[in-house]
Amino acid sequence: MQPRDTQVLPIASETTVYRSRTWERLKFEIEYGLKRGTTANSYLIQGEKTALFDPPGQSFTDIFLQALQQRISPSEIDYLILGHVNPNRAETLKALLKLNPDLTLVCSNPAAISLQKLLEETVPNYIVIKGEETLDLGNGHQLEFLLTPTPRWSDQLCTYDPKTDILFTDKLFGAHVCGEQIFDEGWQVYQEDRRYYFDCLIAPHANQVAGILEKLQGKSAKIYATGHGPIVRYGLQELTNAYQEWIHQQQQQASKIALLYASAYGNTATVANAIARGVTKAGVAVESVNCEFTDPESIKTVLQTTDGFIIGSPTLGGHAPTQIQTALGVILSHADKGQIAGVFGSYGWSGEAIDILEQKIKDAGFRFGFDPIRVKFKPTDSILKYCEEAATDFAQKLKRKQKRQTLRQGVNDSQAARTEQALGRVVGALCVVTAKQGELLSGMLASWVSQATFSPPGLTVAVAKDRAIESLMHVGSPFVLNILPEGAAGKQLQKQFMKNYSPGEDRFASIETEEAENGCPILRQALAYIELRVENRMEGGDHWLVYGVAKTGKVLEAEKVTAVHHRNSGTHY
Repeated sequence: MQPRDTQVLPIASETTVYRSRTWERLKFEIEYGLKRGTTANSYLIQGEKTALFDPPGQSFTDIFLQALQQRISPSEIDYLILGHVNPNRAETLKALLKLNPDLTLVCSNPAAISLQKLLEETVPNYIVIKGEETLDLGNGHQLEFLLTPTPRWSDQLCTYDPKTDILFTDKLFGAHVCGEQIFDEGWQVYQEDRRYYFDCLIAPHANQVAGILEKLQGKSAKIYATGHGPIVRYGLQELTNAYQEWIHQQQQQASKIALLYASAYGNTATVANAIARGVTKAGVAVESVNCEFTDPESIKTVLQTTDGFIIGSPTLGGHAPTQIQTALGVILSHADKGQIAGVFGSYGWSGEAIDILEQKIKDAGFRFGFDPIRVKFKPTDSILKYCEEAATDFAQKLKRKQKRQTLRQGVNDSQAARTEQALGRVVGALCVVTAKQGELLSGMLASWVSQATFSPPGLTVAVAKDRAIESLMHVGSPFVLNILPEGAAGKQLQKQFMKNYSPGEDRFASIETEEAENGCPILRQALAYIELRVENRMEGGDHWLVYGVAKTGKVLEAEKVTAVHHRNSGTHY
């Protein structure tokens, strides 16, 4: 296990990056699910005046300050520019203000309001940015500020330095991955990390981020100084184009749900992110609404443009916060009773807010898409996976409902097109893919499997985006392909994995398994098995094409033959 450290290097004229690094998973949050570590990137510009950008959170406070003080006295720093604030970062701010009480904090107005609570008795100097304002550090560093709020980061602020053409992007364009590279040389290797980061954090705010990208295009940036992961220089245009394409995909989804929440300590927001991830996996768009910063009229507008809603709340003193009570009132007054509903929340000792929301919504006649989700204290990986699966089920119910409505309107899709009939004649071996990551375990029936390479020996598996196992099959992940035999044993396994499982339900109950060398389950009744490692993924419509390299394998039943799957149509499995 590598220790945490702070990597310091110049990146442009009078501009230095301080990358506080960890190779471990930093938090139990959905965006850290790939477990590739992360970096908390801070930046220092030393013109005639000196500005420090985005000091890291509490877990890096000591090593960051040590690295900083080896190179500059904190008393020499004039400005502390904050892309966003949170309780974790506030601890480092307090330490810096003790070292330099004359520091001037530069931030958005929502950030200043939060800091007044977080910094308690410390009363720093402020420059509050309320528009596209500037700050002259001298030597040509005329900083230009851009307010870039999203529902999750209502206080987000980006900064552009025209002297170096650096755009300090805070949460945008980042990735949770740790390594030695400062910049994104060979940027293609980071595409999966950046796409995963986007899907977890940015996709629920697609409409707002689309507007932000238009605003940022007015700056001639050659470098994105991100808050996490490698600094973007070599693949800047490609990443910008990818963001635009991913946002367009979200905006073009036929269905959309409203995700409304407030979060006292961050736990409810963490659950909300997992729910958003599960919904978007199923091809349904999310309109994320942080009720702490959204007025009732805006909530009403969102509900009028969505097909379902999910509302989440912490419990404070036995009740939901005022903002959630207000949002609930808007739902009961203005939401279409035909919408599918969901309720979730986190709590410390009780959890009454979740019960109140459930009862009020049930009494109003709404139908629920999943049972209320109750999370005590901080969510674990298993809980986040459960939330993701429940949200995917919610989205699938919404899509089925809309399909039924379309059929009632006279649209007949029972006759498959000739092309689809021909496509259905492609047969595949019946297999069960199994995967394990930490305490998470999953399996799925698969027939879209094909050998892809001789050297190294490899194959491809098509995995639907809304499958629960999808999040366990990223680059570097192990999995096992269990090939089913013809006959009773194969049919039993096929039946087992064709079932519709509830979120968190054990897919391996009553099945004999053993652990492979890579840790994933081997089905003892399989004809053969192959242990693989994911080498690459390619997005293809509603599936991911996963390419895996075989590490080892074994035929278990040499006298039997492989079960195959015949279809009449290419429109379904």
